[in-house]
Amino acid sequence: MMAAPRLTVTGLHAYYGKSHILHGVDLHIGEGEIVALLGRNGVGRSTLAKAILGMVKAEGSVRFRDTELLGKRTFEIAHLGLGYVPENRDIFPTLTVRQNLMLGEKRNRSQATPRWSMDDMFSLFPRLRERENTVAGVLSGGEQQMLTLCRTLMGDPDLVLIDEPTEGLAPMIVAQVGDYLKVLKERGVSVLLIEQKLAIALDISQRVYVMGHGHIVFEGSPVDLKANAQIRKEWLEV
Repeated sequence: MMAAPRLTVTGLHAYYGKSHILHGVDLHIGEGEIVALLGRNGVGRSTLAKAILGMVKAEGSVRFRDTELLGKRTFEIAHLGLGYVPENRDIFPTLTVRQNLMLGEKRNRSQATPRWSMDDMFSLFPRLRERENTVAGVLSGGEQQMLTLCRTLMGDPDLVLIDEPTEGLAPMIVAQVGDYLKVLKERGVSVLLIEQKLAIALDISQRVYVMGHGHIVFEGSPVDLKANAQIRKEWLEV
């Protein structure tokens, strides 16, 4: 049985200035579901995440549970329970790891007991505990990615949009990111995973969308995509 939709995107168009990037995108993400969004660079995947979060001009409908998000400001959308991990690993370089994590906390959420604690973050990525009092600007790229992922969780989101979390990371850290995503699912957090690495996306997602030229060109299970050589060749393979 398909999980009840937590996020429903219908007929979404998005623009950068006069450039029309998204052309009527439809997708949905269920409660506690990991959905992978695949496609080549430049097809509109990151724009879709930014449109959902109110960061670019958009038309259509984006509903989070029963609330329409289009027209709301980004901080309002975040307070409803959406988290965002951008591709550029947006950390505070002059603050320590612990201070970065503390800044991620949202203290005005209605939930009395947050789903995540500082100790949870250090359990997910033990390297962050070792670097707890180190300023974030001197961390390696992999450590900064760990910190960005965990700082987003400290806001206790119900849905996280994650843009290219494994880009440029060593295989060992890629595996840790995969474990992190599985823990999110176990705790009921929904995930939209924008990813280039087909292997990790197919391993951890329940459903897959493929985007091409601002449209969704495929929707199905990882098994369906593995079986569809034509879609992979036309829209994914270099």
